[in-house]
Amino acid sequence: MRGRVGWLLALVGWLLGVLWGQGALAAAPREVLVLDLEGPITPVQVRYLERGLHQAQRRQAEALIVQLDTPGGTVEAMQRMIEVIRNSPVPVVVYVAPRGARAASAGALLVLAAHVAAMAPETSLGAAAPVGLQGADLPQILQQKATNMLAALARSLAQRRGKQAMDVAERFVTEAYALTEQEALGLGIIDLVARDLTDLLHQLDGRVVETARGTVVLHTAEAQTVPLPMNMLEEMLLVLTNPNVIFLLLLLGINLLLAEISQPGGWVSGFLGVVLLALALYGLGALPVNWFGLLLIITAFVLFALEVKTPGFQGGLALAGTLSLIAGGLLLFNTPQALPFQRVSVPLVVAAGLVSAALAVGLLALAVRAQRRPVVMGPERLHDLVGRRGLVRTRITPTQPGTVQVAGELWTAEIEPGQQPVSPNTWVEVVEVRGSRLLVRPVSEGSHEDVAS
Repeated sequence: MRGRVGWLLALVGWLLGVLWGQGALAAAPREVLVLDLEGPITPVQVRYLERGLHQAQRRQAEALIVQLDTPGGTVEAMQRMIEVIRNSPVPVVVYVAPRGARAASAGALLVLAAHVAAMAPETSLGAAAPVGLQGADLPQILQQKATNMLAALARSLAQRRGKQAMDVAERFVTEAYALTEQEALGLGIIDLVARDLTDLLHQLDGRVVETARGTVVLHTAEAQTVPLPMNMLEEMLLVLTNPNVIFLLLLLGINLLLAEISQPGGWVSGFLGVVLLALALYGLGALPVNWFGLLLIITAFVLFALEVKTPGFQGGLALAGTLSLIAGGLLLFNTPQALPFQRVSVPLVVAAGLVSAALAVGLLALAVRAQRRPVVMGPERLHDLVGRRGLVRTRITPTQPGTVQVAGELWTAEIEPGQQPVSPNTWVEVVEVRGSRLLVRPVSEGSHEDVAS
């Protein structure tokens, strides 16, 4: 009897626990994470999106909203973001916002890849034709390859939206076609137009979407939006993908290393130079780079060094180095894959090139001057100490060396054989230099100039 009562109590407890857990789960507010993806699409933005999806999955969020405002980005970064979105078990909503925002170039294909595509009023979408530096067309064969590849990708992403949407998506790439939010909605390119996030959540509620884990019904009417901003590391890496910043880091890093060479013995300038060059190399790895431009920058500093070592300083090599530095900066990001926002500022390159050239020549001149300076102390000049007089600072005996101040420095000294011990404040004369030690003998009087010179 007691056993049956125990089993019954255990069953009742288990049922109460299940009901309590379900009630707590039901009471917990639903969450929708919001990412703010603004600016060019770079590998840093890919990292940001991946972190956002990981957080959304861990927190069991209803959806992840990517608020998008971009002029475009690199093809590699775009393709990686599309892969991440299409393989996400959490519904991804790409929302072109706020008013005045755009999803151009690569951004248009991100909208097509979303599980739900939305736009705010007064926004635009499209113009995804591949371009080169400063918006110029690519060479014909490369242009055709890039266009065909992106057009096929656009059609594939728009396939689930119907034939009309596929044709429009292809025109994004082949004709640089662009749409307003109402035109995109009418052609089936996007799913809805929402005034703000609150309106977007209400329109998303009850919508059925297909994700990597299957069919999902969104429950967002009462969901709580949770902003997920970039962390400090992502913000720093985003700055390091700015071509102007990369160019300045290169110049500063090289000049700090030259400062270390001109004044050896310290470590601060050399350490900072290495750090800045490492940061610049990260940026160079994140963007398409013309390595000929980097070679010209290195050549410029070689020309500066040759100018400094040339007798008479004619200035011709310095001028050639300055021109090489400026040309290298302008060519550094001049590649067929570069986008209009990935070019450096011409006034910045010219100004920074002139200043950097002056600094480099000055620092290298200091380094050469230091190398040519006569040796102040060492084996070549130690014989000059013989005959100099100094003041004993610690007692010297025939068996115990002491210290003597000679020529403004403290030296370890031994007494000449046959001499008596010498007490502090006694004047002595240097008889011989033995390695780093002096052999001295007492004198009756000394010269203050000998000690302080």
